[in-house]
Amino acid sequence: MPLFKYHRLPRRKHAKSVATGTNSMRAELDHLVYTVAENVSRKAFESEMQSFFSLFTRYLAEKAGMEKLDWNRIESAENQVIAYDHISESVDSKSLKKLAVLKVNGGLGTSMGMIGAKSALEVKNDLNFLDLTVRQIEHLNTTHGVDVPLILMTSFNTHDDTLRTVKKYAGDQMLRISTFNQSRYPRILKESFLPCPKTADDDKSAWYPPGHGDLYNALLQSGVLDNLLADGKEYLFVSNSDNLGAVVDQRILQHMIDTKAEFLMEVTDKTKADVKVRRGTLINYDGSIRLLEMAQVPSEYIEEFKSVRTFKIFNTNNMWIDLRALKRIMDNGGMELDIIVNPKMTEKGDAVIQLETAAGAAIKHFKNAHGINVPRSRFLPVKSCSDLLLIKSDIYSLEHGQLVPNPERMFATVPVIKLGDHFKKIQQFQKRFKTIPTIIDLDHLTVTGDVYFGRNVTLRGTVIVVANEGQRIDIPDGCVLENRLLSGNFTMIEL
Repeated sequence: MPLFKYHRLPRRKHAKSVATGTNSMRAELDHLVYTVAENVSRKAFESEMQSFFSLFTRYLAEKAGMEKLDWNRIESAENQVIAYDHISESVDSKSLKKLAVLKVNGGLGTSMGMIGAKSALEVKNDLNFLDLTVRQIEHLNTTHGVDVPLILMTSFNTHDDTLRTVKKYAGDQMLRISTFNQSRYPRILKESFLPCPKTADDDKSAWYPPGHGDLYNALLQSGVLDNLLADGKEYLFVSNSDNLGAVVDQRILQHMIDTKAEFLMEVTDKTKADVKVRRGTLINYDGSIRLLEMAQVPSEYIEEFKSVRTFKIFNTNNMWIDLRALKRIMDNGGMELDIIVNPKMTEKGDAVIQLETAAGAAIKHFKNAHGINVPRSRFLPVKSCSDLLLIKSDIYSLEHGQLVPNPERMFATVPVIKLGDHFKKIQQFQKRFKTIPTIIDLDHLTVTGDVYFGRNVTLRGTVIVVANEGQRIDIPDGCVLENRLLSGNFTMIEL
């Protein structure tokens, strides 16, 4: 008897092809489930495949044109976004007793050449992302006499690495740390629309974690949601583990409590540097607040979507969630989040797709949900080695695990740093900087080509260094570059 049931589809001309696709996928998933030997493991795996099948069925329906975003119905959500400066500064520290903190910790950092959990990368003073988060929560608990737990949502790619990282905090009396795994879904072969894996034990490359939108289902299925509620926790602050600006803010928590908002999304203003970045924004769609991701935007409207003039804010992926409301929603059938199609290529050269969802898309399911336009300081992600150079530099210092701007910098804005392909991987980055340069007076840095920096280098103003193909530039120890353009093939001592 098949494990999976069809979704009821509308009677339209494309419904037959959708049903055919779901029938084929259902048979393959049935086989995958029966390859699991142990009954307990099979039950958990079957639940994951049920969730995947539901997502896949919805995807086929959308692909067939049964569900489609109407660009003409999109309006600005500015009336549903409150400026951070307009929320009250008055807080009740007792509210922290109802709070838990969750870090989305499923990323590998492959774009930076990492092979393990990205959160294990050392980013400041020999401390990694998780070390900094632990210090922040420890300080919060000690200062206010509370017990805010730290929860890490891992993926099958990062779970073991994460456990090794947090093991050193096992005896910490000021912090409770727990982990749980998000779902594992099968990649879909683009040509056949069938799953890549043939058995449940197939290589990791045949599977994928379905994005941070899986958070809600994973919280429920793992039992973490019920455990938090039983522990008296009512609010959850969620952010990406690589966002070093995402610290607990009591003003936002208090605003959530005072306004009885069930969901808050932190957004921040776009700058010119954000125009080409794929970040979602809040919109008003038929009177309902929603998250709009670039992957949902029709091709003819991409430039409008990226425009700072039209869409002025973007989602930081810092979210505040009412756990009681989440429990209510999940018990009443859960939520259907907008599908993001992520095309990939396997190592064998096969074209595959991953069906993912974004956690912020849940905003439409909660009552009194709205956005908070926060300062840019609450969005400090490390997505590249250019970001890493900024964080490691003297632009910031650390206080209790939190990045603090250097008061000696004359400007409120941070330098713009653009490192070329020779600095793309973390190993290359580490090799090309003997020490991190002093950049307290830097406005802009662009480095292209085969360039090496010595110890105690100082960069000021606008500095552009270009080594042409086949050439190399070595900047010696103690060198000071101020408003300089360097190009060619030389060692700086030659100047």
